[in-house]
Amino acid sequence: MFRAFIPIILLTISNIFMTFAWYGHLKYKNAALWSVVLISWLIAFLEYCFQVPANRIGHQYFDAAQLKTMQEVITLSVFCVFSVLYLKEELKWNYIVGFLFILLAVFFVFKKW
Repeated sequence: MFRAFIPIILLTISNIFMTFAWYGHLKYKNAALWSVVLISWLIAFLEYCFQVPANRIGHQYFDAAQLKTMQEVITLSVFCVFSVLYLKEELKWNYIVGFLFILLAVFFVFKKW
């Protein structure tokens, strides 16, 4: 049963890397675009080193739609922390409401009908 949590851990690590690859450069607006693209690509490579095994291992326990749903919830969770702590942006009430609707989607995807 513990092995089913390994994909969740790997997806979380991969999302931390991907969030920095996609949004980390926003604090460095004066950096040349080509340099942030290159650095983002290198960070994204690390993300793939965790993402691919997460999906490979995770598909033993979850179907692809469930894996994708987990990915999105983890992405939003990581992004919320990142945007508040790293980018110093406010987490507004309407963002939270939107994220709660996405959590409702999780219920429908994982519910055994």
